[in-house]
Amino acid sequence: MAGRELTSIRSPRVKSARRLAKRTFRHRDRSFLAEGPQAVREALELPGVLSELFTTAEAESRHADLVTAAERAGAPVLRVSGEVMAELAQTVTPQGLLAVCRFVDVGLAEALAPRPRLVTVLAHVRDPGNAGTVLRTADAAGSEAVVFTDASVDPYNGKCVRASAGSLFHVPVVAGPRFGTLIPALRDSGLTVLAADGAGDRTLDSAIDDGLLARPTAWVFGNEAWGLPEEILRDVDEVVRVPIYGRAESLNLATAAAVCLYASARAQRTGCSDRPAPGGPVAGEASTGTERA
Repeated sequence: MAGRELTSIRSPRVKSARRLAKRTFRHRDRSFLAEGPQAVREALELPGVLSELFTTAEAESRHADLVTAAERAGAPVLRVSGEVMAELAQTVTPQGLLAVCRFVDVGLAEALAPRPRLVTVLAHVRDPGNAGTVLRTADAAGSEAVVFTDASVDPYNGKCVRASAGSLFHVPVVAGPRFGTLIPALRDSGLTVLAADGAGDRTLDSAIDDGLLARPTAWVFGNEAWGLPEEILRDVDEVVRVPIYGRAESLNLATAAAVCLYASARAQRTGCSDRPAPGGPVAGEASTGTERA
């Protein structure tokens, strides 16, 4: 178990972890923070990802199995005071466990090599909470890759990691490609590229009825406040809108993403496509929206 308790935020190990709250240091060190027992548990499922674990004495006792698993994986376990954990954590009420993890993203070619049937693309999504929720939803709906374009929030932003509820460790994530180079790669992998946008000529209902969603598909979701730029809408194969039957002005990003991804997941599992649907359960929730980068 962890040794002497660290009580100063000036400890070199604590200072090194604290700076990962900033994108510059995350990308320099290729490391990020994952907070809470669920995130720690999911990180431990990937060999070599969890590189260091900070824990309070109370959390060490409550989650002894995770602490033991981290030690068996060769990760240093550092016990810290509640005050130090409060400085490290990015939540109002820390749960007492915080891991330093290595980046888990993969290259675009690697993500598309298995010729996935469902891919989620976040383009100009700036709100980390929305982005993390869409990632979680994509995971639940069976999306086989999630792409964060260069104009979107960092997938390792602390709020994004927390909102993903562990899904960051489940789904191949691609970080940073430019949209102009992404579209040809998606099409070369046999994917029809659909943009979800309220200005679309085609409704989601007609896309379902016409069999469009039974095809291998990449869904593109944009900024909740101002949608997708014109150049993206021109480049995709179809622009699809979710119909509004009531009086609501619009759907938020997460909800729209959930509706679209689950529509595709269902269509692809009814035997209406040219490639067999992957196995596994379908479940989840979603989001489509905007926030701060």
